[in-house]
Amino acid sequence: MSTTTQPTIDLSRPGIPFGRAVSVEVRKMFDTRGGLWLFICTGGMMVLLMGLILLVMALNDGSTITANGFMQAMIVPLSILLPVFAILTLTTEWGQRTHLVTFSIEPRRGRVVAAKLAAVTILALGTMVLAGLVGALGNVLYGAITGNEMVWNVSAKDLAWTAALQLIYFLMAFAIASVFLSTPGAIAVFYVIALILPFVVYTTLWFMFGWARDVIPWLDFNYAAAPLQLGTDFFGEPVDVGAYEYLRFAGSVTLLVILPGLFGIRRVLRTEVK
Repeated sequence: MSTTTQPTIDLSRPGIPFGRAVSVEVRKMFDTRGGLWLFICTGGMMVLLMGLILLVMALNDGSTITANGFMQAMIVPLSILLPVFAILTLTTEWGQRTHLVTFSIEPRRGRVVAAKLAAVTILALGTMVLAGLVGALGNVLYGAITGNEMVWNVSAKDLAWTAALQLIYFLMAFAIASVFLSTPGAIAVFYVIALILPFVVYTTLWFMFGWARDVIPWLDFNYAAAPLQLGTDFFGEPVDVGAYEYLRFAGSVTLLVILPGLFGIRRVLRTEVK
């Protein structure tokens, strides 16, 4: 009677160095035709937006803009397009079934997810640096074209909040991707939550119903962060900031990022690879 030996994976050996895994994940974001063109399109949108702002400033003598205004404007295309990288870094492997290779090379799925998450964080913070540099360039060009005095008013608070919200956008995209593990589904849900709900649905409810002003900040971190960052609500009305406003911000981040992220990562760790 013969016996068959089942193949096993030896987890006792040292895994791939975490730094190397992160560098691989960062390179994989741009090492595809789709990723490269997405980055090129984002850069083109930033240049076009800066050109439009400078044109408006040059044609309207009474219009002014500051370095912080330029930086906030440059963040818009970065927040709209580049979070897709956070989705693709997780869903592409499951859609193309290359996760079979990934988990064979590194069986510790937690380390793979952590490396992807670190790569997404690096990209999010990198976009902040890019927005700051392009914004500074726009401010210099604004002064040269219009002859107006340049205002460098980017405070540490503005920079910290902008970076935090940008990072939350990327982490929300990553969390949604981990829940669906499907590129089309994750992208569709991300844009519904990040764009359609805040700027179409919530805006309508905000002005139609009084109760919406208390509920919406619990559902969207942009509405919740506005009082903490600006001292006003999302539409410019003054707000007395207290512990309640910080609690609402924490609640919205928990709802949109932490809870789906925990559920999704659990799914990645336990879903059968096939």
